[in-house]
Amino acid sequence: MRIRVTYLGRSYQQAASLPEDFELPSEATVKDALAAVNSALDEHPLPESCLVTIAGEHLGSITSYTDRPLQEGDELMLIAPVAGG
Repeated sequence: MRIRVTYLGRSYQQAASLPEDFELPSEATVKDALAAVNSALDEHPLPESCLVTIAGEHLGSITSYTDRPLQEGDELMLIAPVAGG
């Protein structure tokens, strides 16, 4: 199955090399998608404070999220919190 990945917020430059779409097995879950993204990021894994959403549904942060099966065409959005003023 193919899913789209969008990365927003702090350190978005590190994600510039990520492909927009990831090809995953048909039984893939959010955990599998996050592992694929971290693998593609090589030395710079996703920040633990990064928020995780699938198809607009907030699932938690990298350290504590609700794992669920993915569907063809889902969008995984990763939002790294930004601080400052």
